[in-house]
Amino acid sequence: MGKYSRQEIENAFEHYQAMALQAGTSGDWNCWADLFTEDATYIEHLFGTFGGREAIRNWICTTMAKYPNSEMKYYPIDWYIIDEERGWVSCKVWNRMSDPGDGSLHQEYNFTLLKYAGNGKWSYEEDVYNPQPFQEMVGGWMKRKLEINDGRA
Repeated sequence: MGKYSRQEIENAFEHYQAMALQAGTSGDWNCWADLFTEDATYIEHLFGTFGGREAIRNWICTTMAKYPNSEMKYYPIDWYIIDEERGWVSCKVWNRMSDPGDGSLHQEYNFTLLKYAGNGKWSYEEDVYNPQPFQEMVGGWMKRKLEINDGRA
């Protein structure tokens, strides 16, 4: 048995998902950044490695405030695995854009590894994905939004 119970990790992961939804739909990513320990490490394969909660906060708040990133609002989990011994969660996350106006779905996935640190906090996150399909998905979303709005974003 690991340092933390499966139920504690599961509860923390459910809260993580709830904060991602709150942050994505409100545009305020502070509640999500607060889920990390002060000395957490975040590895984002396109943007780099961030050391510490405040570096994570600065990156996520700045990045997700910019259009079209600000329209990526939903992060449903396709599947997840809890490694109770290590206190890790591995999952497949869909990064879903807002509805461009016609009900069409525009999303792409990444794999995430989270390392639990206790007290509802995470000490590590790594997001693994291919940026090319993300670029294509966002481009398709933007094109559709322009088509629907007669050329106005």
